[in-house]
Amino acid sequence: MDAFTLTVNGETYTVDVASDTPLLWVLRDALGLTGTKYSCGIGVCGACTVLLDGEPVRSCSIPVSAVGDRAVTTIEGLSPDGAHLHPVQQAWIEEQAPQCGYCQPGQIMNAVALLAKNPNPTDAEIDAAMRNVLCRCGTYQRIRRAIHRVAKGG
Repeated sequence: MDAFTLTVNGETYTVDVASDTPLLWVLRDALGLTGTKYSCGIGVCGACTVLLDGEPVRSCSIPVSAVGDRAVTTIEGLSPDGAHLHPVQQAWIEEQAPQCGYCQPGQIMNAVALLAKNPNPTDAEIDAAMRNVLCRCGTYQRIRRAIHRVAKGG
């Protein structure tokens, strides 16, 4: 076991885990941040997507030792006070984007990263960015509408 100091959602944590422990399990088991979901476990589906210095990464595939001093943002970090939703979260609700909802934390984190880089994406740009997170329910059209809603300012 090794001690790692992480910045997650603006807070500093020290965890004592094996260096090859996936970030996903540190978030869920050591820090109790269960909004990030486990699905495939091999970095393919994207349900476990978090932001690492603003870039979407698969937390099931990145060992805690690779995080370093980069900032981790999870779905919980988008609304730290719990009272004010992030604009993407609000748009998800307004467009009824989730069906089963399992992939939605990963979808939302991916959308937040997309909009940070490209605040007014086209359909093609949204599709290219969002195909990295699989939705078994097929709510891609609602997800696209939610992203456009945020791009238009509500």
